[in-house]
Amino acid sequence: MAIVEVKVPQLSESVAEATMLQWKKKIGEAIAVDEILIEIETDKVVLEVPAPSAGVLTELVVADGGTVVSDQVIAKIDTEGKAGAVASAPAAAAPAAATTAAPAPAAAAGGAMAGVAMPAAAKLMADHQLAAGSVPGTGRDGRVTKGDVLAATAAGAPKSVAPSAIPTGAPTTSLPQVAAPVKAADLGERPEQRVPMSRLRARVAERLLQSQSTNAILTTFNEVNMAPVMDMRKKFQDTFTKEHGVKIGFMSFFVKAAVHALKKYPVLNASVDSNDIVYHGYFDIGIAVGSPRGLVVPILRNADQMSFADIEKKIAEYGQKARDGKLGIEEMTGGTFSISNGGTFGSMLSTPIINPPQSAILGVHATKDRAVVENGQIVIRPMNYLAMSYDHRIIDGREAVLGLVAMKEALEDPARLLFEI
Repeated sequence: MAIVEVKVPQLSESVAEATMLQWKKKIGEAIAVDEILIEIETDKVVLEVPAPSAGVLTELVVADGGTVVSDQVIAKIDTEGKAGAVASAPAAAAPAAATTAAPAPAAAAGGAMAGVAMPAAAKLMADHQLAAGSVPGTGRDGRVTKGDVLAATAAGAPKSVAPSAIPTGAPTTSLPQVAAPVKAADLGERPEQRVPMSRLRARVAERLLQSQSTNAILTTFNEVNMAPVMDMRKKFQDTFTKEHGVKIGFMSFFVKAAVHALKKYPVLNASVDSNDIVYHGYFDIGIAVGSPRGLVVPILRNADQMSFADIEKKIAEYGQKARDGKLGIEEMTGGTFSISNGGTFGSMLSTPIINPPQSAILGVHATKDRAVVENGQIVIRPMNYLAMSYDHRIIDGREAVLGLVAMKEALEDPARLLFEI
């Protein structure tokens, strides 16, 4: 018998530990080389653990939900074993073995996680428009797995809202659905369900509190007439799409306008390090993206050197990776300035929170036709409200306001971006 150990991938220096999600194989099952055995969640990304060699899974060292560190052994594979030959597992792995060998339906599990969809399952349910609660879970504590969704899809599970009713770009969610009481005797009850935070959600909460407790956050607002940008997109959309294979979105204009302003007012692109101000000579723009696991902020490296097509392609790539849970740690590390587009979901106005250690963030909102005054006349224009939150410790109101005005001017006269004026 030749035993090969399955180990946790090397985590980044900023990630101390990770959480095991759910084993995709049972003890005694045959495994192909590079087949995904389990997903491991860190506070930044979800990592897939492939089989280092073909064989038979003989032991699960760490159960579902366990906490692990880099290079820790989590399972063992017999490269000469035969499927069905189950080795005796140690007591530490008994919970995992029991869970995977005899999965219980959600109704029987009765745990707090019953009916909760795993990240991959939540995405698949959204893709097939399956109604929440329509898929019984066979995972640990009744959680819904990807296999459960595939089986339910084949069996014709009821769908939720029509695809057209789902906002474009809206993130899917794996939040549990708490059913209201249906019996007359239960009308006085108020159902609740307690679900542990994912590592990503806990990390987001920690960083938001850190931002508010360590930064002197102030927000300045302005409005921008989006007609020039909309006219330009309409004029060149077809040619641009044929040439580059991607459509022109609004975000590339916002990125270009932000870089334009950061070049004029470098302190907006700076960060605080103890008693020092670090001025960055590069422009790494973070783009807030919704994902099934929560908010993530992948980075556009050297955005000042990217074309409109480069930006659109990269944003599309990051969006897909976020939905699939494939974003790498290196793709979300760093950043000198961020942009959050609440307008995708219909937001009219908000005050975005700075993403530490950055010192400023731009909030973009929904573009709506509104009555404005031009040359003494009331006219209808497609208006967007911009909000920029900044750290008042190093950024004065003058730089913040003028920086936002520079973005406004660039969007209302895109030719400024071409001539850098």
